[in-house]
Amino acid sequence: MHRNSIIELNQNAYKSNVIFLRKLLGKKVILSSVVKGNAYGHGIKEFVTMAFNNGITHFSVFDVEEAKIVNETLSNSATIMIMGFVGNEDLQWVIQNNIEFYVFERYRLALATKIAKKLKIKARVHIEIETGMNRTGFTKKELPGVAQYLVKEVQHIDFIGLCTHYAGAESISNYYRIESQIKLFNEGLNIFKTNKIEPRIKHTACSAASLMFPETQMDLVRIGILQYGLWPSQEVLVTYLNSTKKKIDPLQRVISWKSEIMNVKNVKSGEFIGYGTSYMAKNNMKIATIPLGYSHGYSRSLSNRGQVLVSGYRCSIIGTINMNMLSIDVSEIEHIKKGDEAVMIGNQGDLAITVSSFSELNNLLNYEFLSRISKSIPRKIIE
Repeated sequence: MHRNSIIELNQNAYKSNVIFLRKLLGKKVILSSVVKGNAYGHGIKEFVTMAFNNGITHFSVFDVEEAKIVNETLSNSATIMIMGFVGNEDLQWVIQNNIEFYVFERYRLALATKIAKKLKIKARVHIEIETGMNRTGFTKKELPGVAQYLVKEVQHIDFIGLCTHYAGAESISNYYRIESQIKLFNEGLNIFKTNKIEPRIKHTACSAASLMFPETQMDLVRIGILQYGLWPSQEVLVTYLNSTKKKIDPLQRVISWKSEIMNVKNVKSGEFIGYGTSYMAKNNMKIATIPLGYSHGYSRSLSNRGQVLVSGYRCSIIGTINMNMLSIDVSEIEHIKKGDEAVMIGNQGDLAITVSSFSELNNLLNYEFLSRISKSIPRKIIE
């Protein structure tokens, strides 16, 4: 079946990013590939296959649904860590399949112990500490009780990791808040040591923290946006470039998004194009339609602002982006026909459209735009 568009994942670009990250983090630090949000829009199945082929054996997901996809794709041959939601009814599957998971409430700890006893399999847990994000995690006051419980239930609970999450490490404006979180995490760790139990690994850093606060790298780093060839923020990029002699962006974008022209037509001067009156042809124009719209994750806010690459030209989106279609101005292109390639993200000749160009135009984060790309669009690994 011919699809409206395709997402391509460049294996060589990913390999280059992994080499950079390994160099940055050193050999001893575990690189956990964060693949929540459908691998930031890249497609979990295809992305983890590519990552695994490049030596990545640890994956972080948000929930059980994502854990099942990774587990099935890699046939139980990688470590999977659930950082967020686990329904009570799914906890048995999680423990049975040796999936690691965050624990941030006593109820989940007690239930995990009960199921582990029944299955005669240790539950592999990461205790999350609340250090200032104020989202999930045990408070400092609760930690002595948690530590004592882990000592008591050592036959049923495998204390894999101690972790937290930083509240905005991508911006220097949060410096004091992050420093306070680091201090609280270390105090929490000492509570466990005092109670004569320690985690196998300590992990607190995401992509931004690993660069902005190198002391947070510890035993494992949860790398999200960097592995996809994108930066958490311009601030993080500038900080990195200031720390190196070669002032060159070391990352390569993994994702490309391509479609095709489905129709070409002429429009007379004074005619409106698309719904409503958001765009009127000032001259006689030639326009083309592409079978993509906001239902595929191509934001409506890019109406009359976005651009698409066709036949080596940068073509402006005109009119309002619809649920399934958008129109572009192809007046400058002499020879254009149905079926010609249209690039939403990626390169065509010397021209490129980046993910960040979308973010700047429609005021979305890289993360938000990518995770909105429809899961129904096929993903393909290319060299």
